[in-house]
Amino acid sequence: MKQFENMEVWFVTGSQHLYGDETLKLVAEDAQKIADGLSKSQRIPVQVVYKPVVTTPEAITQVCLDANSDPNCIGLITWMHTFSPAKMWIQGLSSLRKPFLHLHTQFNVEIPWADIDMDFMNLNQSAHGDREFGHVATRLRLNRKIVVGHWQDPEVQDEVATWMRAAAGWHDSRGAKIARFADNMNEVAVTDGDKVEAQIQLGYLVRNFGVGELVAYIDQVTDAEIDRVVAEYEDRYVVAEELREGGSKRDSLRYAARVEVALRAFLEDGGYKAFTTNFETLHGLQQLPGVAVQRLMADGYGFGAEGDWKTAALVRAMKVMSKGLKGGTSFMEDYTYHLKPGDMKVLGAHMLEVCESIADKKPSLEIHPLSIGGKADPVRLVFTASSGPAVNASIIDLGTRFRMIVNDVQVVPPDEPLKKLPVARAVWVPKPNLKVAAAAWILAGGAHHFGFSQALNAQVLQDYADMADIEFVHIGSNTCLSELKKELRWNMVYYHLARGL
Repeated sequence: MKQFENMEVWFVTGSQHLYGDETLKLVAEDAQKIADGLSKSQRIPVQVVYKPVVTTPEAITQVCLDANSDPNCIGLITWMHTFSPAKMWIQGLSSLRKPFLHLHTQFNVEIPWADIDMDFMNLNQSAHGDREFGHVATRLRLNRKIVVGHWQDPEVQDEVATWMRAAAGWHDSRGAKIARFADNMNEVAVTDGDKVEAQIQLGYLVRNFGVGELVAYIDQVTDAEIDRVVAEYEDRYVVAEELREGGSKRDSLRYAARVEVALRAFLEDGGYKAFTTNFETLHGLQQLPGVAVQRLMADGYGFGAEGDWKTAALVRAMKVMSKGLKGGTSFMEDYTYHLKPGDMKVLGAHMLEVCESIADKKPSLEIHPLSIGGKADPVRLVFTASSGPAVNASIIDLGTRFRMIVNDVQVVPPDEPLKKLPVARAVWVPKPNLKVAAAAWILAGGAHHFGFSQALNAQVLQDYADMADIEFVHIGSNTCLSELKKELRWNMVYYHLARGL
């Protein structure tokens, strides 16, 4: 079973009629074997569908138009088995609206040194056929992924799989609806932005709702629905004594369950894939949603606090891209630093809303004061994130363009138990170190909110950014501030010129 059901990547092979029917038959047979081999590989998460070899401008254009209109097709893999004169590809590639990966491979692994002849040479021309194709793609200024190597090589398949995950996330983003309950937090810059440009550039639609519209759903929740969710809580988590049956805060637990039922129903009824809340606007709610948000994220919804719709949409995309991989993905923010020389690290958390998918062990369900928002104490899951590599990713609006910033981090255990910190949290060491990483993030304009993932790496996010045609900045082990400053300046010039007047 493929991890992305009902999604397809089409395998499109280019050739020409110059070689004759016999050679074209062999081209088709080889292409079919490659497509089938990739599709059957356990490393490949999306079904690969063989398409007939294209040899004319009309056939190429048609397969690109078919891909555009097929709701299951998330992208193409292109390969030139022989020489395929690339002027044939201009109209098709110019009309293509799905991402594509150029697989620079060949059917055979090795040169048959003792037996190679001109028939073999005429058939196996990927070495220069793909360069002809690549020239036109570059001339057309098309973003695409290029993977080089033999199609059976595990490293090559892993690169293809990474791109497929990005394509799945991009496919999911197109037309995705994000629900905002109230506006973003007053006077905050980075969570605001141009929603029209985001829909044009990134594909998702942001809609605003008054909190009263959620309250109407809350009022319709039945006791039976609350009982069902509370039973799930008691089965899945370590429930604090005051929240258990007969406990002093049992009503708060039942209200948290009521909010979860209502919020889930609202999102399902409207077909929303992500949502935001804002602790400044809670009219009609008894408590800021905590466990409800955490559990909805665990089920694949994106989330952004304080009206942060860009992060909500990004978390959703990251959830999709990480499907089936080990490790969780969550909304997150930097909260406070450990600045001990030689041992600098970050404590990441949020008031309530961190996804249980990153927990190192069974979370506890607790209730504590929030000291913000002016409402009753909210119920939330408390846990520490698992150790290991992870990434933080932020999308920001610079006015003239969107930029994605990604920082590689290493999650580590807290130095001591956090007995008095009643929130879900993660501790990490940023790459290359906190001093450089924090300065680089700030120079790049990164938000204090971001998507945090133990399942993804920077490459899949870069592939996603390329598909969206947005700027990508990577902060990792080799980051140097002086070089990063140059990169940001060059990017500013490039995107100004690329967009035109």
